[in-house]
Amino acid sequence: MKKALNTLLLSAIIIGVSALLVAFVSPQDKKDGGAWNIPAKYKEMKNPHSDDASLMKVGKMMYSKHCKSCHGSKGLGDGPKASSLKTNMRPLNGAAFQSQSDGVVYYQSFIGRDEMPNFEKKIPDDEDRWAIVNYMRSLK
Repeated sequence: MKKALNTLLLSAIIIGVSALLVAFVSPQDKKDGGAWNIPAKYKEMKNPHSDDASLMKVGKMMYSKHCKSCHGSKGLGDGPKASSLKTNMRPLNGAAFQSQSDGVVYYQSFIGRDEMPNFEKKIPDDEDRWAIVNYMRSLK
């Protein structure tokens, strides 16, 4: 009887400590990013390569190099760096992202803000940038 009571007490302690550890180790609530202030120039910007299917391979390669670590391979926001961010990422295949104009996506992706870095120097070629936008559009 005493052995059963000790086992029960030990089990209760282990469960309690485990629950406490999970509370501190589990990702805490992340904040949603506020509305973006997109300049009119980008709201009106048209994608000069929207019909260029030959850029899809380039877009996928560039996305893998620069975006996948946070946004994940399928754009779900589950890349290896995503858990360290303070802000939630909207999935790239979701309606909120896909309903934005190409110019808005371009601005958010390459000008950035807060935790979304500026990629103007890392991806200086405009055709490469549009290739990434086209690839992100394909993640529907």
